Amino acid sequence: MPTVDPTDFARTMAHVPTPVTVVTTVDPSGRRWGFTASSFSSLSLDPALVLVCPAKSASCHDAFVSADQFLVNVLASDQAGIAAVFARSGADKFADSPMEPCESGLPGLPDATARLSCRLYEVLDGGDHSILIGRVETVSVGGAEPLVYYNRLFTRPGGSPALASSA
Repeated sequence: MPTVDPTDFARTMAHVPTPVTVVTTVDPSGRRWGFTASSFSSLSLDPALVLVCPAKSASCHDAFVSADQFLVNVLASDQAGIAAVFARSGADKFADSPMEPCESGLPGLPDATARLSCRLYEVLDGGDHSILIGRVETVSVGGAEPLVYYNRLFTRPGGSPALASSA
């Protein structure tokens, strides 16, 4: 069976616009965890399910695959800087962050375009990522224009660049 070169695949997928999210959870010790994800999608209406895919190499991976709950913050177009912070590894992502307790007490962005509070439903293998399926328990819609990841840049739906550069 032919295989696609990973570089060609990544370059091709960069041309597929996706929403930018910051996904958060809190572990049993109270430590907050978060990561930026553009691999987020609705999965089912009945039951209401979404999926998000953290890299297995991410320092937060174990916290998310064992979490009871997580919160998906769909970022607004002026939140590219937040996306960049949560895309980095090794730093305290919550220092100087506008995150505050939101749905289910999980760290959230009050000014996000939308928030979805999820109970972990299932974890599937997705190659170098895990596929977290969350059963949506509550939603909040802020209505701001969303941030989009396209061609390795954070941008607005109309194509104009957002305030921060790529992750």
